[in-house]
Amino acid sequence: MSSFSPGFRGRARSLADRLPPGQYPTEQFPVLSAGPTPKVATDSWAFTVTAETGETHSWTWDQMLALPQEDTTKDIHCVTRWSKFDTRWRGVPVEAFLENVDTTAAYVVAHSYGGYTTNLPLTDLLGGKAWLVHTYDGFPLSPEHGGPARLLVPHLYFWKSAKWVRGLRLTHDDQPGFWESVGYHNHGDPWREQRNWGD
Repeated sequence: MSSFSPGFRGRARSLADRLPPGQYPTEQFPVLSAGPTPKVATDSWAFTVTAETGETHSWTWDQMLALPQEDTTKDIHCVTRWSKFDTRWRGVPVEAFLENVDTTAAYVVAHSYGGYTTNLPLTDLLGGKAWLVHTYDGFPLSPEHGGPARLLVPHLYFWKSAKWVRGLRLTHDDQPGFWESVGYHNHGDPWREQRNWGD
């Protein structure tokens, strides 16, 4: 493929298999945000899960760090067409925050400091598919990349991995978030090129 160096043909084929249609690989980590970057101190940070009944479960920064942590290496794919391979993260699997939540909800709205929201089916956050991450490449997650903590949902386009996340709200109905309300696809599967409504 012309987008890969001809000097690394074997590796290029392997990476090409991991590149969704319409994407190009990059070694950079572009910063894209819908608004200004919130500055959230860890001593005032909190993460709250709100069930459809209104019941809430909350964690401080130290309580979140006391939960079982996982290191994960994932490819990520932005709707603006860049993909970055083998990104390294550390954080808490999302299902750890839902263990004691009594819910029959099918959907989730992620809420961020700064007002951003995005919606997902609950199943996209379970079964080892999603994390609340606080470390990238061995360092605390920087604010421009969503620190102190963001969602990581690597099997969907990266706008679903909400930066500066402060909570999840469980719902019975699917409620489009910020980008979904202005025309982005409601689900965002990069392998199906679900970029916009109608894709």
